[in-house]
Amino acid sequence: MTDSLMYSIALTLVPGIGAVQARNLITAFNDPRYIFKASISKLEKIEGIGPVRARSIKSFDDFKRAEDELLFIEKHGIHLLQITDEAYPKKLLHCDDAPLTLYYKGNASLNADKAVAVIGTRHNTPYGRQVCESFIAGLPEDVLVVSGLAHGIDSIAHQSALKLKLHTVGVLGHGLDRIYPGQNRTLAKRMLDQGGLLTDFISNTKPDKENFPKRNRIVAGMCDATVVIESGISGGSIITAALANSYNRDVFAFPGRIHDLFSEGCNELIRTQKAVLIRNTQDFLDWMNWNAPQATQPVQRSLFPDLSEDEQRVANHIRPAEVHIDELNNTGFTPGILSALLLSLEMKGWIISLPGKRYRWLG
Repeated sequence: MTDSLMYSIALTLVPGIGAVQARNLITAFNDPRYIFKASISKLEKIEGIGPVRARSIKSFDDFKRAEDELLFIEKHGIHLLQITDEAYPKKLLHCDDAPLTLYYKGNASLNADKAVAVIGTRHNTPYGRQVCESFIAGLPEDVLVVSGLAHGIDSIAHQSALKLKLHTVGVLGHGLDRIYPGQNRTLAKRMLDQGGLLTDFISNTKPDKENFPKRNRIVAGMCDATVVIESGISGGSIITAALANSYNRDVFAFPGRIHDLFSEGCNELIRTQKAVLIRNTQDFLDWMNWNAPQATQPVQRSLFPDLSEDEQRVANHIRPAEVHIDELNNTGFTPGILSALLLSLEMKGWIISLPGKRYRWLG
């Protein structure tokens, strides 16, 4: 098992092998050890690999760095989560660029039923602080709050969650051998007892600028929804919102005054319909259907289903309970065709669409 973990780490260090290629390789070979033992001709046949990446794998020889990382995580009580592990965030598995490995230290489950990313500018105004604190205060106690441990809204979200006894996880753009920014070391230490710290970067990885967009895909992908509180017209929060949309996650934004610099991003997300406007936590909970379940009134329908073969295929993935749209990706239909089939099933009264891009079987 230790050899397998070492080779998993090593694979993430191979030049030219990103998350998508690593996942394709694991799918093809199952065990990372076999990847490094495979021939170039066999490697280059794997989707997305080709001769250049195949030679990069075969010429890789820095296994000592991977071995040193294993010693580091063992010494510091860090959990190495492989993409096949039960503790790996299941919501991330629906993202094509999900990291092959994650490093985690903490006590909160990364598979909470309800997880929300709360993000925003590093230069928040008093309005942004008030909105963030109020939003967190209205969340149910079973919601996992995720952010990036940066200055500003991120830190306020983590601090508010801790104050209210909610679990909160910070996703880092560097290894777990440091905390950036340094002023958040005390906050990060408190989070280890009521949440945790998560990253896909090995130790000794510096908090370089290019790491944070990579970090943002984890923030967006492991959560059911992303809430943006104060953001400029560009920057990390806008990148995270775009990633969340690409992953078919719900995105929300609090509006601000039209001339406020740090409300431009939120207002633009709302204007372009890339985020739902919310005024308070209740708006968010209503949209996500995270309130107490309420009885629904199903549409009157015939005694026997009159479904096409494609409709039946989708129905089989929904009944007898409730699913998120991500869970319907394995039906094999394109997003456009899947949407049409779901609409048809809803019109016939066999399913109902719920907030949060979920569908419930009514049979």
